[in-house]
Amino acid sequence: MMGSLLKQMVSGMERVPDEVSRAFKGQKKAIGGCGPQLADIVKMLQAITSSQHTFICIDALDECVGAQRFKVLDSLKQILEKSPGTRIFMTGRPHIRAEIEKRLAGRTIGLSVGPSKGDITTYLHARLAEDETPDAMSESLEAEIMEKIPENMSEMCASQ
Repeated sequence: MMGSLLKQMVSGMERVPDEVSRAFKGQKKAIGGCGPQLADIVKMLQAITSSQHTFICIDALDECVGAQRFKVLDSLKQILEKSPGTRIFMTGRPHIRAEIEKRLAGRTIGLSVGPSKGDITTYLHARLAEDETPDAMSESLEAEIMEKIPENMSEMCASQ
């Protein structure tokens, strides 16, 4: 993930920074020609982000495997320490909030976002309208779906 982030940052620049060029050239000469290690990638990201305002967006962090998520959060913390002008926007399910707050201590603001009952109702109406076999569902079942699902989903979102 951090390598992909580096690639995205460098691709938006007019020229590749010297630190990045040197690191990749040095790795090509190494036996096996493997790419830079995580620590090297973090240093390159620190060099890039320390000289300019940077916004990093990471979606669905909760889908990252736990051990890897730790490394991502630790890497982001290192970047933030050297790059005060960097801002990170992350999305993820509520169960990882404590982990993010622990790893990025004092550097986070949490915001819960969830669908409203109206959003859920609108979505259900749209999906039911697309049903290719509308005669397979009785009016009472459709009414029950329209009543129960928005009610239960709104309660789930509110309790997070």
